Amino acid sequence: MSHANNKVQWCLRKAEKELQESKVHRGIVKTGVNKEKAKEHMEKAEHYLSATLYLKKGNFSDISASTIFYSIYHCLLSIAAKYGYESRNQECTFALMASLIEDKLINLDKGWLVKIAPLESTEEHTTVKMREQYQYGTSVSLSDDVYEEQLSLAKRIMAKTKEILEK
Repeated sequence: MSHANNKVQWCLRKAEKELQESKVHRGIVKTGVNKEKAKEHMEKAEHYLSATLYLKKGNFSDISASTIFYSIYHCLLSIAAKYGYESRNQECTFALMASLIEDKLINLDKGWLVKIAPLESTEEHTTVKMREQYQYGTSVSLSDDVYEEQLSLAKRIMAKTKEILEK
């Protein structure tokens, strides 16, 4: 079993245990296909992407590191809902996407996933690390090349997510 599949199994067990103890989970739950929830996550992803463009125009590119991340993240949550999962944990969501890719259930570029938050590598410039750096750090602007790279990634993931949802 791959690292991603092992992580997904761990996330499912974690959520099950937490739900038994407190009715709230921080893992993954198998819910059954939920096309409406998938649509709602896509709408939220588009909302975050619009906010990203708005922030850049207003010279708040540092904040756009977060909106880019959450645009991408809601795309992934949308895919999860389409395949019958609810995730409340970022690492679990990334593992689920890697697992769906490995199992050939979705046609999403695994290289894109590594650029967001790699499960097994030490990639320096991930979307997650950029969000953390600009959300918690003191810098007030993203360089134009980093902004454009991250924005392009978000747009590609959004377009691919829409394809996946249509199938």
